[in-house]
Amino acid sequence: MEYIIGEFLGSLFLILFGGGVVANVVLSKSKGENGGWITITAGWAFAVMIGVFVASSSGSPQADINPAVTLAKYFLGVYDSLNYVITAALAQIGGCFTGAILVWLTYLPHWKETQDQSAKLAVFCTAPAISHVPGNLISEIIGTVALIFGVGAIVTSGEFTAGMVPYLVGMLVWGIGLSLGGPTGYAINPARDLGPRLAHACLPVADKGSSQWHYAWIPVVGPVTGAAIAAGLWQNIL
Repeated sequence: MEYIIGEFLGSLFLILFGGGVVANVVLSKSKGENGGWITITAGWAFAVMIGVFVASSSGSPQADINPAVTLAKYFLGVYDSLNYVITAALAQIGGCFTGAILVWLTYLPHWKETQDQSAKLAVFCTAPAISHVPGNLISEIIGTVALIFGVGAIVTSGEFTAGMVPYLVGMLVWGIGLSLGGPTGYAINPARDLGPRLAHACLPVADKGSSQWHYAWIPVVGPVTGAAIAAGLWQNIL
């Protein structure tokens, strides 16, 4: 059961660094306030990199830190147990939830100073730039397909040592954020969105506003659908 600890801790660090960079950029009176989209996408790239390293070093043999990646590997036969997929996903969600709490604590005095409720929510989870259900869902599906294909290409190329993989996956996520992240904020990971959104709903964030649960299904269904499509394409094309 070491993989549960690994996936939990890796996901925790994913949000500690990923949610942390968003907080640094959007919360009032932060040192990094108004740092911009490049800062956020770079921070998320580093977040994925360190999350994979932590997951791997603490017991997860695959270091997925993403239920969509875990599910795609199940479809591809890497995992032969649906129970593994479910328990890993729960660990990932729990890690993301805990990471979001740590981000909230790190920036504790800044929540009251920030008047924009949507900015506070952005620290925890995604929201669309333009509310358009079909477009938002398609964006998350395409981003996740790109993620699964990219990870698969990196891992199976045979060109890189295992120690290089987290760096390359981080660069892949950076590219997805820069190129495909504009419409929805690129969740491409159900746990990354759901765990922190739950934390936003539970925590006493000053004047936090709505957790936007009406949108929450898109960053879950989109990545899950994208994982299934990517696995099917991978099996039939490569």
